[in-house]
This record gives sequence, C-alpha cells and structure tokens, in this order.
Amino acid sequence: MKKLIEEFPQNIKDAIQIGNAHHFTKPTREIKNIIICGLGGSGIGAKIVQNWTQGEIRIPITCVNEYTLPAFADKSTLVISCSYSGNTEETTMATDEAHSKGCHILGITSGGNLKAFCAKFDYDCIIVPGGNPPRSALAFSLVQLLHYLSQQGFISPQCIASINNAADALSNDLASIQSIGMELANFLYKKVGVYYAETKYEGVIVRARQQFNENSKYLGWHHVIPEMNHNELVGWGGGDERFAPVFFNTGDMHPRNKKRFQITLDAVQKKSGNIFIVDAKGENLIERSIYFIHIVDWASFYLCELNKADIMDIEIIDYLKGELAQF
Repeated sequence: MKKLIEEFPQNIKDAIQIGNAHHFTKPTREIKNIIICGLGGSGIGAKIVQNWTQGEIRIPITCVNEYTLPAFADKSTLVISCSYSGNTEETTMATDEAHSKGCHILGITSGGNLKAFCAKFDYDCIIVPGGNPPRSALAFSLVQLLHYLSQQGFISPQCIASINNAADALSNDLASIQSIGMELANFLYKKVGVYYAETKYEGVIVRARQQFNENSKYLGWHHVIPEMNHNELVGWGGGDERFAPVFFNTGDMHPRNKKRFQITLDAVQKKSGNIFIVDAKGENLIERSIYFIHIVDWASFYLCELNKADIMDIEIIDYLKGELAQF
C-alpha cells in the first residue's frame, strides 16, 4: 500500500494519457441529467467530481451508491458506471436497469462483468489498469470522469490542466505531505476521528473517512459546514477528549462559512481539548482537494502502522460477499 500511495501522482499522469487516447460516442439525445453509479473506492470519485463541477455544469449530477436508479432516469439520462473490478453487484445491477430504460451508458472499469456488458451492447468503456485495491485507484476514476465530462462539453477542459498541476505539486512537496500525514496519524491514534470541511469538500472528507476505515482499521465520522451548525454542533455538548476533531481549512470558503468555521472550531476545541487543522495548498478546488487526499492517504498508512493492523486486510468484506453469493 505504501508503494501504491507513492504512485498516486504518477497515476494521475497515466490516467490523463488513458483519457486522451479515448474518443467517445456522442449521445443521440440531449442529456438532461447525469447519474454516476459506484460504491466504495470505485464510487468516491463520483462524489468528489460532483463537488468539483457543481459551480460550472448546467445539468444535475446524481451519485448512486445502490442497486437501483432514481425514477427520473430515462433516455435523456447519461449513466456513468464506475466499478474498478467490473463486478460490483450494485453497480452492475443499476447498469442493467439503465440499459432497460434506454439511458446513454459509459463504463469505467479494469474489466469483469462491466467490461463485458459494455462490449455486448456497444457502449463506450474506459479500461484502466487493474489488480490493486480499488481505494488505491482513485486517480483513474477522477481523471476519466473529468475527461469524459469535458470531452462531451459539460465542463471546461481546464479541469485536466488543474489535476495535472496538482500531481506535479504533490511530487514537489512529498516530504512535507508525509510529515503532516504523520502528525495527523499521531493526533488520531487511540481516539475517534471527526472530520469537518465546507460542503464543496464533502467528497474529500468522505474519502478521508473511508481511507481510515480501510487502511487503518479505524472508525470515525464526518460532517460539513454549514449543515453541522444546525445539529451536530449541539451534540458537542457531550464531547470530550475521546474525540480527535480534524478541520480542513480550505482557504476558499463562503465569507459566512469562514466565520462559522472559526466559531465551530473554537467551540469544539473547548470540549475536545485539542484540534488538528489541515491547511490547503493549491490554486483552485481541484488542486486543494488532491493535496488533502494525499495527506490523508499517508496519514491512513501511518495510523495503520501505529495500530499494528494489516493495511491490505478486507476479510470482513470478503465474508460479506461470500454470504451474499449464497442468497
């Protein structure tokens, strides 16, 4: 896993080359909405890209982490199915439904049933390198989603330049990123992690929670500002030093959220005793998000070492799949 984390910047570069080599079928109907299907490490890229594009794209994007599609899915819907293995049962079943509804379909996968499905029905399918844990392949889903959306004219191609710049920045700042990751891991050790950011970074902190879950065998939760100011902030009345609050200071908040952030930080610190602030680097939303993602990836690796856990172990998920196979 350490090697896979190290390769994240190069994965971005490789993914850009894969995207540039693809030329996609133009939908025969006007696309009025987009659904991106995926779960876990295969699906988190959809949530992050939804956040990244919401200030530009003119049609709604819905993320589906389930077996079924929303009722509005029809022939004017673009369905992008993301399954790293190609065999995620929720995603493949949702893709079957998309086909039955006449949706325009794109697959992003390394192979498996999704690749075969797209070949059978002549749908576009981007093939990415396989054989690794899906959580380590985030770069490929992020870049392919951005590439397809920009190639089809839904968003500006500037997004590809931004993620390429982000990859360069990670490589140039690796020692500092690893150092912050180690500090964050030590802060979280033997406590319950709580991750906060502004709403447009929710995908990033969901990814953080997932990485600590899978890599570090560690539980925690996340919430966003301003929504948490209307509920969870009151819950901190029962907070204490068991909790390890992590605030992602993005530098690009709405002015009202910037004030909320500081008030929330002060209130939480009074209850928890300590807080950890991760300050952003980058010129835009994409660059800052990639910076955060890489810090957390390293932190999850170091926290796994502190916990003396097996970073590659997903035995409980394998057990779940085995039980479902008998159903």
